[in-house]
Amino acid sequence: MDDGAIDREAMGKMAKALLFIKGASDPTALALKLACDTGKPADIKKARALFLKLKPSERKGAMAMISED
Repeated sequence: MDDGAIDREAMGKMAKALLFIKGASDPTALALKLACDTGKPADIKKARALFLKLKPSERKGAMAMISED
């Protein structure tokens, strides 16, 4: 499996976690879902940038949720 596929899978899991934590209208969760669905470099770059702008507690919470899978 190439790195792009791993990133897309992780982004899909992260999107689900953030949708649960922040709600269905959260721009970061929606961007991660779009990046997972399309796999376009521009979508992935935008999703990563938005994820890094989250509060540290939100990032840690989402990471904890996906690490339990």
